[in-house]
Amino acid sequence: MFSALPVLPDSASTAIALGMVGAVVALVAWALQLMQAANDRQEFSLMLAGCMVCSAAVGLATVMVLTFTSPGRLEARGLLPVPEVEAGISLDSIVLPWDGQL
Repeated sequence: MFSALPVLPDSASTAIALGMVGAVVALVAWALQLMQAANDRQEFSLMLAGCMVCSAAVGLATVMVLTFTSPGRLEARGLLPVPEVEAGISLDSIVLPWDGQL
């Protein structure tokens, strides 16, 4: 199975990944500045804002890792073998009335 996203050329993927890494580093630097200002001014709201910016950086890094290392993307590039899928319908998740498992 291939993902819905088209496979980008290596140069475009690398540029996007480096841009996202730069954005994560910038968000972490901003969060540290906010937390330093919170410590200097003894303000809880700045510390909370710093934590929120840092959590946004973690979320962006997570999305980046999931996007650039997804199994569909690796299969499309030929780095993983494509599994053979047989056509048909699976009845594993269907409860039939005569099974007695209602």
